[in-house]
Amino acid sequence: MRNHRKHTVLAAAAIAALSLGLTACGGGDAAGAKDAGSASSSQSTAGTGSNGTAGGATADQTATKSGSGSTGGSTGGSATGGSTASGSTGSTGGSKTGSTTGGSTGSTGGKSSAAAPACAYGDIKVTAAKADEVPTEHITLTATNTSGRSCTLLEYPLIAFGPIQTAKDVPAVAKSKPAAPVVLKPGAPAYANVRIALGGAHEDNKVVNEFNVNLFAAQGPAEGSIVVKAPAGGLAVDEAAAKTGYWTYELRNGADEF
Repeated sequence: MRNHRKHTVLAAAAIAALSLGLTACGGGDAAGAKDAGSASSSQSTAGTGSNGTAGGATADQTATKSGSGSTGGSTGGSATGGSTASGSTGSTGGSKTGSTTGGSTGSTGGKSSAAAPACAYGDIKVTAAKADEVPTEHITLTATNTSGRSCTLLEYPLIAFGPIQTAKDVPAVAKSKPAAPVVLKPGAPAYANVRIALGGAHEDNKVVNEFNVNLFAAQGPAEGSIVVKAPAGGLAVDEAAAKTGYWTYELRNGADEF
């Protein structure tokens, strides 16, 4: 009985020792595995961090290079294409050349023709022709620009059928006035209808073989007179009945009938 118990105790002790050994081995393996896992994780983390850092550095470096490339591209674009400086200069130059210079030239050209100087007596040749009527009551004056440049023929002819100092002024007919002054190019004519008498021969009529025509300047009558020869046979003029029309490009029905 005692021996059996002793063996039982010994067997229990052996089992307990074996269990402790196994536990110790199992704990070591677990710890080892845990340590190995931790080491692997640390290594992985370290590796990943290193790679990530390297990758980040590479990415930053790539971005830096790309940025440099963009900067270079922009700089190159500015230097080559002149998108900023040259483009602005081009636009400015274009505006100055097109709008200012071209526009001014165009405007000046337009103004030159509208503001042609007034025709002076030395610029114009005036001739007279009888109207196709009997008796002669009207003549047509033709003023031709002989100056070689454009000039403006202002208002109406200032006519003196006799000595300028004593001749009566020949009044103008208001309805004959054109809408705008007559600008004559070199060699171009203008016309004025002039009434010299009413009802044919009259005791107050005087025979005129030549007469004077003055022109208007911008401020009023111009200096200098143009001597006009009367048509063949002279003109029987009644100064009391005389009237003149304005200078026009062509004689008009109604406006130049008086």
